[in-house]
Amino acid sequence: MHGEFPFPEATATTEVLVAGEAGGQQAKVLVAAALIGGIFDFLILHLQAFAEVFTTRSVWLLDRVAERSKIVFKIDVLSSVMGLGYIIGLKYSAVICAGSFLSWFLLVPLVAHFGAGATSAIPPVTGDALISGMGAEAVFRGYVRHIGIGAIAAAGILGILRSWRVIAKAFSFKALFGAAKSASGQVERTDRDLPMKVIVGGLVCVALVAWAFFRFGVLDPSPSITMQSLIALLVVIVISFLFTSVAARAIATVGTNPVSGMTLMTLILTSLFLVKAGLSGKAGMLAALLIGGVVCTALSMAGGLITDLKVGYWIGATPAVQERSKFLGTIVAALSVGSVLLLLNKVYGFVPGPDHPAGQVLAAPQANAMAAVIKTLMSAEPVPWLLYGTGALIAISMQMIGVPALAFALGMYIPLELNTPLLVGGFIAHLVAKSAGTDEKLASARNSRGILIASGFIAGGAVMGVVATVFKFLATDEKVAGAIGTAIPGLLGWNFGFSEGKGPELLALGAYILLAAYMYWDSRRTDGEA
Repeated sequence: MHGEFPFPEATATTEVLVAGEAGGQQAKVLVAAALIGGIFDFLILHLQAFAEVFTTRSVWLLDRVAERSKIVFKIDVLSSVMGLGYIIGLKYSAVICAGSFLSWFLLVPLVAHFGAGATSAIPPVTGDALISGMGAEAVFRGYVRHIGIGAIAAAGILGILRSWRVIAKAFSFKALFGAAKSASGQVERTDRDLPMKVIVGGLVCVALVAWAFFRFGVLDPSPSITMQSLIALLVVIVISFLFTSVAARAIATVGTNPVSGMTLMTLILTSLFLVKAGLSGKAGMLAALLIGGVVCTALSMAGGLITDLKVGYWIGATPAVQERSKFLGTIVAALSVGSVLLLLNKVYGFVPGPDHPAGQVLAAPQANAMAAVIKTLMSAEPVPWLLYGTGALIAISMQMIGVPALAFALGMYIPLELNTPLLVGGFIAHLVAKSAGTDEKLASARNSRGILIASGFIAGGAVMGVVATVFKFLATDEKVAGAIGTAIPGLLGWNFGFSEGKGPELLALGAYILLAAYMYWDSRRTDGEA
């Protein structure tokens, strides 16, 4: 069923829908796993009963290794990430972690060793701190992550080149003018898409609106404003077209969309084009940021749509109906997400100011990194092309030896603590499959039960993550507290406060081992008959 692309999030969603429709034993397994995974994650996210991330810094001898050699191991203990790894499977989980291990256990120590005594000069690393004084995380963010960005870009281009026949077929003459035959009933209901003429017409309309926005709403009046707005539009169209296929393949492969990495690459390319066109300063920064925002939105939408279509394919939905519904969903999502962001900015803030102390604002590390990149390029400071090129060569090398380049590149870019749980979940899936020996029917039954449990972990973790966020808001907002009294906010905001330090990390590791053991044990609780 999985083939080349496991579609982990789509698999989890499908299992939830099928189990809910079928009821019976499947629903019980799913609900039990959702409760266990949700409670486990709630203990971490809201009650802070133990740390979310275990690191080897909590072990005395390994702590010294982390400080001296910049080698540190991390693992996020949330149940939802473990469930994602189970669905991905051991093969792709191992490839992802291999990329992550290359970044954290080879490149980070190498950069720290050979750059000792040198002043940091990479754009996202501000100030004049010496590399030797930086921690492993700072070296990764400032240097090695750029190698991962180059690898993602190269792997995406390779994927586009491999899929050029499919892309060309989608925009062929027959596809553009053959929609009437499809609508007449000659095509299976589950294969009907929106006519390509409608899609192309929509693209033209959106392009015109985007050009008008850049021309009249963003750029300052100048003799070359029309040319600059056309360049901005061309960058948006070309990069969105190319990178959305990368986002779709990433979601289909590992369930993770490298939006921030591809948006960062978009900002780099956009800033270079705009500077060459004579647009710089605050106007250029604003234009580059908005172009990056348009591309970022397109990438996120592509990831969500490919998941929806895969779920629809498995449950027998009509793609055209899903695609029409997506337009309504986009409008609702835009209103809700925009409202949430405005609320977060009002309550917490993203920039320190009179109403938002520096220690309480939301960190937004990706936004700070992107802002630093834009400022650097718009002020003609050096760009780390060598790091991007190194990542591209690594991706090409992986492709040449038959390793999935995009999965490996994602591992290089995504933080280590989010990759290692995937390997744990994939290894559990491998053990469950092997536990049945040569009995293929039993192996399939155990794997199906394991996928149900993994889906429950993902669903329960997602729900409890939202609940924990709402509780935190209700407990900290003064107006809400005044409206509903002090007792309820105090109760909602109560927690153990054990999220930091060596003890909570060791406790987190122990709880995580128990959770992994439960997943393996419960996945085997079937004889293959039911």
